[in-house]
Amino acid sequence: MKKLFLTFMMAVTALMAGAQPADNADQVLAVAKKVNQYFMAKYADPTVPTNVGRIRPSSLWTRAVYYEGLMALYEQDPDPRYIDYTDRWANHHQWTPRNGVKTTDADDQCCGQTYLDRYMATKDSKMIEHVRENLDLQMATGKLGYWTWIDAIQMAMPVYSKMYRATGERKYLDHAMKMYTWSRDTCGGGLFNVAEGLWWRDADYVPPYKESDGNNCYWSRGSGWVYAALVRVMGDIGKKDKYFKRLKKDFVAMSEALLQCQREDGLWNPSLVSPVTYGGKELTGTALFLYGMSWGINNGILKAKKYKGACDRAWQAMVRDCVHPDGFLGYVQGTGKDPSAGQPLSYTKVPDFEDYGTGCFLLGAAEYYKLLKK
Repeated sequence: MKKLFLTFMMAVTALMAGAQPADNADQVLAVAKKVNQYFMAKYADPTVPTNVGRIRPSSLWTRAVYYEGLMALYEQDPDPRYIDYTDRWANHHQWTPRNGVKTTDADDQCCGQTYLDRYMATKDSKMIEHVRENLDLQMATGKLGYWTWIDAIQMAMPVYSKMYRATGERKYLDHAMKMYTWSRDTCGGGLFNVAEGLWWRDADYVPPYKESDGNNCYWSRGSGWVYAALVRVMGDIGKKDKYFKRLKKDFVAMSEALLQCQREDGLWNPSLVSPVTYGGKELTGTALFLYGMSWGINNGILKAKKYKGACDRAWQAMVRDCVHPDGFLGYVQGTGKDPSAGQPLSYTKVPDFEDYGTGCFLLGAAEYYKLLKK
């Protein structure tokens, strides 16, 4: 009886503070499934090329991010349709990076994350042989400076960590950490602002570049990509790995900074610290921050007392302001490189590509679902 009374009082307090009661885990999963079903129905044949401005194969990075989300959903909702949809896509592309094994472009390599996930489930070597050849060729160049934009860290770094996990060969993880360190500390003078805990998207945005209000330019989805990459790599290598502490330090610094940037309504602006330049609702960055914060709590890195409320508010805001009754997602910023891309955003605007927005949403939803199930 006492427990019921306390639960009731907590709900009343939340309502008085303007918050909504948190969804339960089943409600979160139901929304995730609805959003995914919308996408799978609209793009029923996963082998069909995309046609946004020009024809591109469906192994491009935007679609690869969708499959990251689908694999996360599958872990919580093991529907065989998801695997059939994934394997049809991957078989069509012969389990090969976009543009072949000689590519050094992180965007081309992103699809390898899902190929490696499927390998870990099946141990079918055909699923990773071309990805392995691709990474070996890139490593053989001896060059570290491939990730000149922070999106690339999410697109490719987990491919290396997953290859290490799949093969046990340390060279893949060692090389990934060298490339990450180059992007973090050397590219453009270093793309990670340690003092503020946020990332400049690429060398075009490091100081002396400033927004019109004099603040630095930190793009929500850009920092979201790095945040997601840290989660995925730390998850692959485990807490006992010598690199875990280094990545954890950056992850915690980012978490603290992002917590301060969250809007009152629960979302994050496209421009994290300069809302005068493209403040407003945006889903993809929000979903990636929800993903990271939920993972941090689930893995004992972030304190629930400090971060759980931010996760609750982010989820409630995405469902309230972005998810349509049929599963379409509004306020998804289109492709680009800074807060101005794809503007203005709205509840009804269709972005140039829908797939990566769905992938980001599914990553956040699946990890938040796990948080609520604890």
